[in-house]
Amino acid sequence: MDNIPELYDIFQGEVANVTDYGAFIKIPGCRKQGLVHKTHMSSAHVDRPSEVVDVGEKVWVKVIGNEVKDGKQKISLSMKVVHQGTGKDIDPNNVVLEQDERKRREFRDYSKQKITLEAVLNTVCNKCGCKGHFAKDCFLQPGGTKYALVPEEDEEDQTNSEKTAKKKKKHEKKRKKRSREKEDSSDSESSSTSSSDSDSAPAKKKKRHAEKSKKSSKKKKKHKKHKQRH
Repeated sequence: MDNIPELYDIFQGEVANVTDYGAFIKIPGCRKQGLVHKTHMSSAHVDRPSEVVDVGEKVWVKVIGNEVKDGKQKISLSMKVVHQGTGKDIDPNNVVLEQDERKRREFRDYSKQKITLEAVLNTVCNKCGCKGHFAKDCFLQPGGTKYALVPEEDEEDQTNSEKTAKKKKKHEKKRKKRSREKEDSSDSESSSTSSSDSDSAPAKKKKRHAEKSKKSSKKKKKHKKHKQRH
């Protein structure tokens, strides 16, 4: 008859096999093997059990479970609650084991819960015209208040960003329009100045010609007076 250790017993066993989810340990004086799940190999997170133990290595373990499922006896072991150098029980009151079991139980209970969404965001009520509920669930009273789903923060941020983008586009259009108007006004001023310069050029020439003619007439008069004196 197999000498199966009792619950919370500590013994040293040899690693018989290493898998992706843990390691199987030979139980001394027994043909059965116990499983050390990778979550019970170390207090730190373990991704690969092969990085923690090797086949043929001897480790200290504590029996944390002994149950029969589908006609097979399953023995659960833990390495993290036993000092691997001395074999001393690190968790004599089984506080760590109870915490682990509570976490597993809560996770199982949570996974069994069905999540139902009573209000659908993209659904429009045929009765009141609001979004977020069906007509059968509508609680609109005659002359009462209409209710709709409050938009999420992401949607509000999206609408705000769209508004700011539109404002920027409008501001950019106005700026471009002003720059175009300035360019047109500067072009018109330059054309007017050029035309005025072109118009004043012949006037300046006529003025210069008139001044030259006056000077020549004065010189002729002086010359005649000089001859008369002589």
